[in-house]
Amino acid sequence: MKITALVENTTRTTLSVEHGLSLYIETKKHRILFDSGQSTLFLENAKKLGVDLSTVDICVLSHGHYDHGGGLKAFTQVNDRASIYMSRYAFGRHHHGADRYIGLNRDWIDDADFQKRVIYTDGDLTIDDELSILMPRSEKVIDMGSAGLDFYDGDKLVPEDFRHEHYLMITEDGRRVLISGCSHQGIINICEWYKPDVLVGGFHFMKEELGERLAGFGKTLNNYNIDYYTCHCTGVAQYEFLKPYIARMSYLAEGDTVDI
Repeated sequence: MKITALVENTTRTTLSVEHGLSLYIETKKHRILFDSGQSTLFLENAKKLGVDLSTVDICVLSHGHYDHGGGLKAFTQVNDRASIYMSRYAFGRHHHGADRYIGLNRDWIDDADFQKRVIYTDGDLTIDDELSILMPRSEKVIDMGSAGLDFYDGDKLVPEDFRHEHYLMITEDGRRVLISGCSHQGIINICEWYKPDVLVGGFHFMKEELGERLAGFGKTLNNYNIDYYTCHCTGVAQYEFLKPYIARMSYLAEGDTVDI
């Protein structure tokens, strides 16, 4: 399995960056686009990296925030075959405070050409013997709260519960590789729920203070027999702080490719 970061907050190359995430994944059976960043940058970077997105056969949106799904419409214009898997809650009105909308382009709800490409999930879904979509579980080791984010439940703005988040599990050669976007439900909860061999994605620690609580998270993550490739919302300073606590953790920057 090969994973290339098309969009991530940082890069070790001359590629342009943006706050967002987009991963291209090649398995034995599939070519997968996981998230699409916030713009068309993932298309530009894919071309520069020699990735042909017209060959993608499955697209997965991790959750309904603009920095992960902003490029989905553009993707459908360069790829005429891939279904897009997203939560049925993905088009909810997701906000950072009352005045800042951080969700998907809601014009796409009434776009028939776009909607015919979408498969909405509402529970765990087995795609085939290699791919599964997994939902958050109700039991939590730790409640990470709303991270200061909100959504409209009817006409009422309430703290976000991230019901629109799901994860991609890839099983290949006896290994279970879990791909997450921002892990809003709590990276430790996700590790406890699924116990993958490899976990790729953001830890959503970028607003965590570099102190005792974050160190405790690192020690807990290190107790799992998991190889971590983290990025995006983990935060660069938080990643550097966590390195002494998590033995099997690497950073996946934009333009990087890892073989798993």
